[in-house]
Amino acid sequence: MKFTLRVNGASHEVDVAATQTLLSVLRDTLDLTGTKYGCGEGQCGACTVLVDSQPVKSCQARVSTLAGKSIATIESLEHNGRLHPVQEAFLEHEALQCGYCTPGMIMGAVALLAANRNPTDDAIAKTMDKHVCRCGTYPRIVAAIKSARGPREPRVFERRSASERGQP
Repeated sequence: MKFTLRVNGASHEVDVAATQTLLSVLRDTLDLTGTKYGCGEGQCGACTVLVDSQPVKSCQARVSTLAGKSIATIESLEHNGRLHPVQEAFLEHEALQCGYCTPGMIMGAVALLAANRNPTDDAIAKTMDKHVCRCGTYPRIVAAIKSARGPREPRVFERRSASERGQP
């Protein structure tokens, strides 16, 4: 079945089963691999994306329900080589270790700060409770979100090949 999805500001026509998950379409059809498969049951938050600015577990969302909605993935946050303030804060506070949960955590934090520019510690904990970090960086994640509340200068992010970075 054909569906038109609006992902990261661009329209994409996909020909997939109506029951296919958004996660599988993002990763396998659109090659947007920043969103991660974690538990497949909507419990860990690794697959969180924003649908009409609301956090959604993409492993549970069916493509057939998303026509006409705006979908944002982790790939949408960087603009002109500049990281989003939440991405910046996660780097500054070393709020990631293995990084697997990080895209979902960041998308959850982006939604939280869009809805409430100055959330309390309790609001942060309640929102991030929907995300699992097996490395246990929760205190640094909370610190990063708190620091992302204020104004900051975005860091320029340059994409370089392995040879440009001095790697074989």
